[in-house]
Amino acid sequence: MLLNIGNERKIHDIPIVQIKPCRVQSRKFFPAQEMKELAQSIKMNGVLQPLTVRKINSGEYELIAGERRLRAAAMCGNRKVPCIILNCSDKQADQFSLIENLQKSDLSFFEAAEGIERLMKTYNFSRIDVSRRLGKKQSEIANKLKILKLSADEKEIIAKYKLTEKHARALLKVEDHITRRLILSEIITQGLNVTQSEKYIDSVLSEKNKEKIKTQKTRLVIKDIKILENTINKAVDSIRSTGIDAVTSRTETDDFIEYTVRIPKKRQDCDAEKTA
Repeated sequence: MLLNIGNERKIHDIPIVQIKPCRVQSRKFFPAQEMKELAQSIKMNGVLQPLTVRKINSGEYELIAGERRLRAAAMCGNRKVPCIILNCSDKQADQFSLIENLQKSDLSFFEAAEGIERLMKTYNFSRIDVSRRLGKKQSEIANKLKILKLSADEKEIIAKYKLTEKHARALLKVEDHITRRLILSEIITQGLNVTQSEKYIDSVLSEKNKEKIKTQKTRLVIKDIKILENTINKAVDSIRSTGIDAVTSRTETDDFIEYTVRIPKKRQDCDAEKTA
């Protein structure tokens, strides 16, 4: 992405009150302790890395990069912050802000994944485009996008208990939401690492697969029994249609189903009885 910055690499001290927040901030969480430490550092040493902004009208600027520094500077009482002013369009500013944020190592993996998805949807970028702009492998981009399949509450729990991105990807093996929540609870309760979590997930899926196969076999047996019962009933009906008074009885236990068909040896001929 090319930005028309001209000769505006000069650093300007801009009042904090004149800087508007970035419109496409990827970061959602600003841990209080980290912000407190950054504010203390800025109080002692000043803002060592200038913020990046763009001018939107007279006396008003939009932040492109550096929200943590801006917040921390305000926390420690600074009225102005050093800034580099870029000359760029709305679209260029949004792209630059998203990409700058996504390149930060301290961004949570869910924030990074959501930022990548936003970059692709908003600007119609392919995975190849994102890979080139972020300097990351396409497989890494694909893996990050996969974790967005988890539900909002699952993401919240994973973030709350500081589980890793590999934990999140391991959970994707489980399709059923309820089972996933139970597994997630077990991982947290037992403090399972990634390898232990993967083994536990595999064992749960193995048991569920066994139950599934057992259920399928049971259904097939029941289906076969019904076919046999229908065959027996049709056979008995055929016997009765000839005038033979066949009698059936059915007994069922836990182990078997027993059918008894009684056919009289001597046929009572109605016409013969009338003649006699």
